[in-house]
Amino acid sequence: MSIESAKAKELVSENPGESSLWGDAWIRLQANRLATVSLFFFVLITVITIIGPEILSLEYDQQDLDNTFSAPNSSHFFGTDNLGRDLFARVLHGGRISLAVGFLATAVSLVIGVAYGTMSGYLGGKTDALLMRVVDILYSLPFTIFVILLMVLFGRNFILLFIAIGAVEWLTMARITRAQTLSLKKAEFIEAARALGYSHYRIVARHILPNLLGPVIVYATLTVPAVMLLEAVLSFLGLGVQAPMSSWGSLIKEGSEKMDIAPWLILFPGIFFSLTLLALNFLGDGLRDALDPKSAKE
Repeated sequence: MSIESAKAKELVSENPGESSLWGDAWIRLQANRLATVSLFFFVLITVITIIGPEILSLEYDQQDLDNTFSAPNSSHFFGTDNLGRDLFARVLHGGRISLAVGFLATAVSLVIGVAYGTMSGYLGGKTDALLMRVVDILYSLPFTIFVILLMVLFGRNFILLFIAIGAVEWLTMARITRAQTLSLKKAEFIEAARALGYSHYRIVARHILPNLLGPVIVYATLTVPAVMLLEAVLSFLGLGVQAPMSSWGSLIKEGSEKMDIAPWLILFPGIFFSLTLLALNFLGDGLRDALDPKSAKE
């Protein structure tokens, strides 16, 4: 084995994606009390919305017309709505829908954005310029209107909802991934991998994508609340999930129409929705600081 080949293999083995970055990031995240509390709260809310209705045997669509607009009490912790349905059960069920839309739409946006941005940054040259011009053109389009048109044309389908929102949110992820890829492909360990004759697929899969995880995770935590807000906007326009299903956005819309006679209908879903968005944003900020390479060197 030549000296140059040995040095190249040594550089490839020093790929920063395989270092103790994640362990150091976890330590820094734990030191950030606001981010740690936000993580705990978000996990708690997620667990409650998933298993709460099953454990408590709550029916979100059970009507009781003799008990409409009942204020919060020992039988109905959050009161009832205009059809006598238990608001506590509807808030928990609505949390399932809102979080599902947030996570699934974010997953769709990450798959599209990471694939597109990595390809653009790695290929470079005219291909990169062309792909980025496409992104610029798409950025100029009113995508909220685009989502609304999709919902009108193809129906108010729950699956279509998160696919449509995810297809809208991928543009920023593509730009972030492309910028990181442009920087990474100039790194010494990537040049060493090329010198060793590694295929493009192996370089991207083994050396570039692992080093993109940090920015991707940070952006994902910030995309989930953005997606949930967009779903809430669609619910206000009557294009969100359809009855008897509910999301936090649709519950807030329903509550806003009856807030003069039953303020609890908007109060409780609004609290859950706002606190979850705040927790995700604080967690995203904490992850960004924890995974920041500059702070890792300090």
